[in-house]
Amino acid sequence: MYAIEVENLVKKYGDFEAVKGISFKVKRGEIFAFLGPNGAGKTTTVHVLTTLLKLTSGKAIVAGHDVVKEPMEVRKRIGIVFQDPSLDRELTAYENMYIHGRIYGLGGNELKNKIEELLKFVELWEFRNKPVKYFSGGMQRRLEIARALLHEPEVLFLDEPTIGLDPQTRAHIWEYIKSMKEEHNMTIFLTTHYMDEAEQLADRIAIMDHGKIIAEGTAEELKKLVGNDVIYLKLEAPEDLKCLKAEFIRGCKLLSDGRVRLEVVNAAEALPKIFDLAKERNVKIVEVTYHRPTLNDVFLYLTGREIRDEEETNTLASMIRMRMRR
Repeated sequence: MYAIEVENLVKKYGDFEAVKGISFKVKRGEIFAFLGPNGAGKTTTVHVLTTLLKLTSGKAIVAGHDVVKEPMEVRKRIGIVFQDPSLDRELTAYENMYIHGRIYGLGGNELKNKIEELLKFVELWEFRNKPVKYFSGGMQRRLEIARALLHEPEVLFLDEPTIGLDPQTRAHIWEYIKSMKEEHNMTIFLTTHYMDEAEQLADRIAIMDHGKIIAEGTAEELKKLVGNDVIYLKLEAPEDLKCLKAEFIRGCKLLSDGRVRLEVVNAAEALPKIFDLAKERNVKIVEVTYHRPTLNDVFLYLTGREIRDEEETNTLASMIRMRMRR
């Protein structure tokens, strides 16, 4: 029933605890997303589940096999698209596919037919004899997805699959991911810090921050944690926050960027009341936005800050990734 089962997974680097005792299960045939900022522990978790790193404690079962006791069995049954490019740029698309297929024991007409089928699937067949160094970022990503599917894995891991790509190419990659699930009933484990990506693709989402899973469920279930419409105010004096408390305001919080976050049942009805209240109490509002709850609002609700596209600051994690690419 479950493609992945994780129980109290801990991964430490010396005294630093990158993953702090997380537990979750992924059903067969579903797309499961880890959503969180850079440095949250998402990639470390993927590296443990794909046997590239050894866990410190806990248990992880992937495709029915223990990642510690049966790493070779796990590797036979998974595919992975890394966050960092892993293609041989000097080889052609076809050569990259062929070598990968041979590593997994494929050969002859079976391998040739599979390469043609997958390169056509990602719309790269006409570029099969072109060296990868001349491919755009989106073309390289599509080739990596095709390569990961060669041996028909039970579980496909996609670690930030669209990072650095333009919106049009990202949407194109999303279509391939949806097609893989629909056509092959494949289990897909996705990590991302893009809220729209998690919401568009995932059947279920786990929000991760500072090495912990802080919430899990469908996108709609997670948004119900916030429940109300959300209004963001920028005040001339943030210390005036206490002046905006009223019966119709369900929640009020000062964010790290200085904005005020208000929860109300109906934003359209509440806004005139908020302006009247601000005028009455001599509070100056310089900016206002409102919308229905999003996954970013959920993260804000749980942590008090936004998921940002920021540079990786963990030097140790960066060094480990560099070492694994050699």
